Amino acid sequence: MAGSVQHTQAETGQRYDVFHTDCPARDVVDHVTSRWGIWVLISLRSNDLRFYELRESIQGISEKMLAQTLRALVQDGLVWREVEPTTPPQVTYGLTEFGRDVGEPLTELFDRITRRLSPRNAG
Repeated sequence: MAGSVQHTQAETGQRYDVFHTDCPARDVVDHVTSRWGIWVLISLRSNDLRFYELRESIQGISEKMLAQTLRALVQDGLVWREVEPTTPPQVTYGLTEFGRDVGEPLTELFDRITRRLSPRNAG
């Protein structure tokens, strides 16, 4: 879990102003709500996954986009990354406590949407 960033409130009793362009929380919000960020967080909600397992679980994502998304989420402290020194290296990803906390409402949103949608072939 090395290399993760710890995020705290701006000052005790104050919140970040995410509407300000210089707000550090704004980047985290952008990464979480990016096209692929939400899918990475949802995919990691139950299990830690290796890079290729994660890519297989998110249909349509390229290796390049997955790598970029993971890099941002690791830097934000939402996802941890562990490299096993094998040949080739095996890289595993999982949610940090912060990532689980942020991912919980996203998972709830995902579950609500999928519960309310009509079956595809209903007609």
